[in-house]
Amino acid sequence: MGQAAWKGFVLSLFDYKTAKFVVAKSKKVGLLYRVLQLTILLYLLIWVFLIKKSYQDIDTSLQSAVVTKVKGVAYTNTTMLGERLWDVADFVIPSQGENVFFVVTNLIVTPNQRQGICAEREGIPDGECSEDTDCHAGESVVAGHGLKTGRCLRVGNSTRGTCEIFAWCPVETKSMPMDPLLKDAEGFTIFIKNFIRFPKFNFSKANVLETGDKHFLKTCHFSSTNLYCPIFRLGSIVRWAGADFQDIALKGGVIGIHIEWDCDLDKAASHCNPHYYFNRLDNKHTQSISSGYNFRFARYYRDPHGVEFRDLMKAYGIRFDVIVNGKAGKFNIIPTVINIGSGLALMGAGAFFCDLVLIYLIRKSEFYRDKKFEKVRGQKEEDNVEVEANEMEQELPEDKPLERVHQDEQALELAQSGRKQNSNCQVLFEPARSTLLV
Repeated sequence: MGQAAWKGFVLSLFDYKTAKFVVAKSKKVGLLYRVLQLTILLYLLIWVFLIKKSYQDIDTSLQSAVVTKVKGVAYTNTTMLGERLWDVADFVIPSQGENVFFVVTNLIVTPNQRQGICAEREGIPDGECSEDTDCHAGESVVAGHGLKTGRCLRVGNSTRGTCEIFAWCPVETKSMPMDPLLKDAEGFTIFIKNFIRFPKFNFSKANVLETGDKHFLKTCHFSSTNLYCPIFRLGSIVRWAGADFQDIALKGGVIGIHIEWDCDLDKAASHCNPHYYFNRLDNKHTQSISSGYNFRFARYYRDPHGVEFRDLMKAYGIRFDVIVNGKAGKFNIIPTVINIGSGLALMGAGAFFCDLVLIYLIRKSEFYRDKKFEKVRGQKEEDNVEVEANEMEQELPEDKPLERVHQDEQALELAQSGRKQNSNCQVLFEPARSTLLV
């Protein structure tokens, strides 16, 4: 890179660029600019401030507590259990209300199990055998019910059988009733009490109406017009979740109860209301052998001789998960200023886009570009340019063409005659005369 180029580069570092306002009489660009301004303004007013409420300080650190109670009774009369009345202590697990609870709707009962020797249930691959060597003594049956004793038990002349095991005998039956045992569970009621607090704003509220009427919760039921009576009918919750009660009661399932708190604390506390929605959390459309929801539990007893025995129960039912979410917002000057600043920046971006269209995309872009960008020199720089121009004229070769010499002489004569006529012209032609004399 030459010396002149380096000099130009160094001098360009000290250039200063400033905006030049050009009024372009272009209807297309003007219309585009106003449309962009209107769009940005509507975006700020409608979306940012009215819908998203971005002028507020937001608290999403919701603190929540849930208390649940289930009430109801059911009557059954089966060959295995006989007549029986079921109440809350029988079909609600756990007994104390939490944000996750289970309501039994169906049972497979294996009564009077005692520890002893019996055959493993058919259909368990690791428990099948054809001879005693297939049953290694002391090994547990994978996905089975006990420990192998080393014997293979076959029925009649069958070549295949099952291993003898040490377990709770008889082993669990595999049969399932065609109808749910507790059909009456559809009419049970669920009381869901929810306390919430937003610590940033020190705001607390509950989803139960504050009243001195002791009979309020005993007579009311939840509805869209009665949000502060959180007593739900179990069948209604299942229906709102898009499930069929008889289907989910047979094999079980998981229902989500969602409580949403969206509070605008710029308004009165009475406008901060809970919103409920329900859905089925397990995939009801999956045809799988493990579909539904169930678990096992046992009730233990002792006979008059002190020998322990138990009733094994495989419980099918509906698990309810109470999920609480929420946020609260209140006016704050900081997010308001930030969003207004962002809007102004978008306005500037719109103007920049219109500039690009004006000087690069339309037909007269070159004309507008010349009007927009202009190089201006300082007064000293202009004087230096004139001096350099004079020096270049002084450095003309001595063997100038004859025609140029005659032109210079004529100019000198004109200057002398003009000086006699008007003294003011002397100043005008003095540089020319001095040039010629040199």
